[in-house]
Amino acid sequence: MDSYDTKIIAELRRDARMSLSSLSAAVGLSRVTVRTRLNRLISDGTIVGFTTILADDMQDHPVRGLMMLGIEGRGTDRILRSLGGFTAVQAIHTTNGKWDLIVELGTETLEVLDGVLAKIRRLEGVATSETNLLLATRMTTQLPRR
Repeated sequence: MDSYDTKIIAELRRDARMSLSSLSAAVGLSRVTVRTRLNRLISDGTIVGFTTILADDMQDHPVRGLMMLGIEGRGTDRILRSLGGFTAVQAIHTTNGKWDLIVELGTETLEVLDGVLAKIRRLEGVATSETNLLLATRMTTQLPRR
């Protein structure tokens, strides 16, 4: 993948419905070249699909947040299993630095989120946590998790 492929992908992330003519103008290549590159990116699995995300897709969990967890000792595997049982948990990421895990949460109300946060904080091995609410999604390349 070269800089032109990267530009094509960046433009498609902004507008996946962009015409080949507009895409070729944006990246500075001919329509035929862009079509060839796009077909290659699809056939080699770099681009796995195109989607439409509706406003309603984001409404299922209007209250969303990221919870960073610091874990003491060797409790990570146990905590990961426990977190998998929470319906509000949409994704769990391991990370480096101050936090051991970042948990993506989604609930219908702030009250429900507060309850989930309290339960997670009480899990044995969770030493510290910090939570940030997500106020608005300006751009996403991910499908909403259900």
